[in-house]
Amino acid sequence: MSTGAQHREHLAAALALEAEAQRLLLAGERSRAAASFRDAAEQYKASWELAPPGSYGRLVGMLKAAVLGEAGDSEAAYASAQLAAAPADSPTAAYGRAICALIDGDDSAASRWAGVMQGGSDAFERAAGAIAAIAAHDDDHYAAAIAQIVADFEARTEHLTGVAIADTALMLTRLGTLRGLHAELASAVLPS
Repeated sequence: MSTGAQHREHLAAALALEAEAQRLLLAGERSRAAASFRDAAEQYKASWELAPPGSYGRLVGMLKAAVLGEAGDSEAAYASAQLAAAPADSPTAAYGRAICALIDGDDSAASRWAGVMQGGSDAFERAAGAIAAIAAHDDDHYAAAIAQIVADFEARTEHLTGVAIADTALMLTRLGTLRGLHAELASAVLPS
């Protein structure tokens, strides 16, 4: 099996585990959800280790492992170091920096980087709205932003694009949940 195929296999497994963890969490099964989140983090680590250094897939995998593992300081620090060389006005790098800032609890920096993301695609702008709402602890705007991300996912027909959007929705939902914010995720965005 090629490295690319292995990367995609681990990514698909990670998304499925993360979705299951989110379902368990919504059902009130916290200990089982925590175990599934940890398993998802391990699959994300396996996927990013197979992705090319410096690639977006590697960066997101590191961030996901940090978010889901809840003890991913080394992954978040490594992602931050990789982002240090990225252009300050890059929406993609700003997304990574905003996630790192949320992991670090630096809401001011997360809001600042969310502002930089506003210059990117519609998908980046939707994610920026969710990040800004998480940083502001604004449950209403957070729920609305997640709903927009889910609607974008449901409107897509291309599988890979859809997976990336589902991945974003799940990661931002996890970050919001850790801060006591709530958003409903439609079943379509939770891969089985």
